[in-house]
Amino acid sequence: MDKHGHGSGGKRKRGRKPKPPAAASPDGNHHHHPSTSSPVAAAAAASESPDPEPASASPAPRRRGRKSRRGLHEPPTEADASPPPQRRRGGPKGEPNGGAEASAAVEPSSRRDQLVQVVEVPAVEPLRWEQVARVMPSMDAVVKVFCVHTEPNFSLPWQRKRQYSSSSSGFIIGGRRVLTNAHSVEHHTQVKLKKRGSDTKYLATVLAIGTECDMAMLTVEDDEFWNGVSPVEFGSLPALQDAVTVVGYPIGGDTISVTSGVVSRIEILSYVHGSTELLGLQIDAAINSGNSGGPAFNDKGKCVGIAFQSLKHEDAENIGYVIPTPVIKHFIEDYEKSGEYTGFPILGIEWQKMENPDLRKAMGMKSDQKGVRIRRVEPTAPESGCLQHSDIILSFDGIDIANDGTVPFRHGERIGFSYLVSQKYTGEKARVKVLRNSKVHEFNIKLATHKRLIPAHIKGRPPSYYIVAGFVFMVVSVPYLRSEYGKDYEYDAPVKLLDKHLHAMAQSPDEQIVVVSQVLVADINIGYEEIVNIQVLAFNGTPVKNLKHLATMVENCNEEFLKFDLDYDQVVVLETKTAKAATQDILATHCIPSAMSEDLKT
Repeated sequence: MDKHGHGSGGKRKRGRKPKPPAAASPDGNHHHHPSTSSPVAAAAAASESPDPEPASASPAPRRRGRKSRRGLHEPPTEADASPPPQRRRGGPKGEPNGGAEASAAVEPSSRRDQLVQVVEVPAVEPLRWEQVARVMPSMDAVVKVFCVHTEPNFSLPWQRKRQYSSSSSGFIIGGRRVLTNAHSVEHHTQVKLKKRGSDTKYLATVLAIGTECDMAMLTVEDDEFWNGVSPVEFGSLPALQDAVTVVGYPIGGDTISVTSGVVSRIEILSYVHGSTELLGLQIDAAINSGNSGGPAFNDKGKCVGIAFQSLKHEDAENIGYVIPTPVIKHFIEDYEKSGEYTGFPILGIEWQKMENPDLRKAMGMKSDQKGVRIRRVEPTAPESGCLQHSDIILSFDGIDIANDGTVPFRHGERIGFSYLVSQKYTGEKARVKVLRNSKVHEFNIKLATHKRLIPAHIKGRPPSYYIVAGFVFMVVSVPYLRSEYGKDYEYDAPVKLLDKHLHAMAQSPDEQIVVVSQVLVADINIGYEEIVNIQVLAFNGTPVKNLKHLATMVENCNEEFLKFDLDYDQVVVLETKTAKAATQDILATHCIPSAMSEDLKT
């Protein structure tokens, strides 16, 4: 009996008319059975079957002597046509030429010759393996990144959290450098790289981290690491439906992994790690944990992006996002120009669409004029010196802006005009044409990065803190809110802090939101124990600009009382001498090395 359960020498009832076998594919590529030409075809036949029960073309192994059963849509097997000759177990079966009629009088020797010919035909899918073969030369440049992280502890800012390890992907580029994701090496204490097929991990140095674009650049001093590897070459921005292959080291195994898909969308995306909006690619290839930092290749083996995030939603499947080559090249060239990462500039405004005809008429726009209306200008942005509230931006660097805020991108495509701004570098100038009081004005504006009132990152630095009389004062940032309220901080954090996070603008470059993070209970602060995450507005009648300003005022205070004006009209009053004396005892009780962080001492 062979592996499909057919008896090798079973007898058929005399006088039964042989049934013709199913027609095969023109190339006669039969490697398992005559019903299908390939495993893909077999699967397709099963999926198209209207019968809910499985109709497998190759029955499962069964006991010798039991009667053969087939699915409803399975064509007759070769055994129905003629008694099969004796052959070795596991040998191929079926009629190689796919003839319409099968004669029962075929000689065993000729049948054996035909079967031998079938063995020589490889049963593979050419397109699938051809795609993998194309990217093979570039796969050796993909490395596995091992990182040990030590995150800051916002609850106890004078120390750090317990360290943990992670693994991700990266790839080698020119100049003895390696690219990966910023979140892969965030708060790193040690980074090591391992090449494909190697058993050695090499210590790496982080050259630059771009939090906005979620990219990091590494290097390795050991010359042995660079032997025998060719850097990845970058390709152009792909088009919709272009094939992409994501290579990396995701969970589920230790060796390199390859997933493939197509480009399904190109637009301005929200970068979760950087809290920014830049150009991105959406693909339908699987991007799992560990794929971060791995390259995405086109069908010519050139890198067209870096895998960095995916959409996990009950209504969505196989939605992954890739950082495209324009953003990658901006990051690399930015580092080469200045020796460090300076960031992606912004225009420093909030704008409104001008799609309503009555609104355009009221703003004095002509029928051939299009643009967007400025709602607010960042006070700390360079644009605040020339752009004004209710100006209509008509064009940026000579490219007209539509009423919905888009500009021409490629043939048949449009994209948000912020893409034009992100292509610039920090400190560069751009020509902006605006309509003000029905007159057209043109300005040369120097572009700068965004100064957020509540920063999205602390960029690897330890959090700042100041302690007096058990009151722990800290600066609000997005990592701080995430630490205090979890991933859903946008729903659980205090409303006033969220309002400042989403809508408030910094009035000066050094402005910060200072809060009472917690109160370390002691006799001096009885009655104030429940004050948590409430903003400090003023100290002894002077508005608080930032944490260092507050610490300086408290340390230099010679008045009888320390009076802190908090949000929600709350007031904290402490006797100056008693409070400062109690501070040292509280620090000793909680094993706190200093009353303030190092950055406040300078």
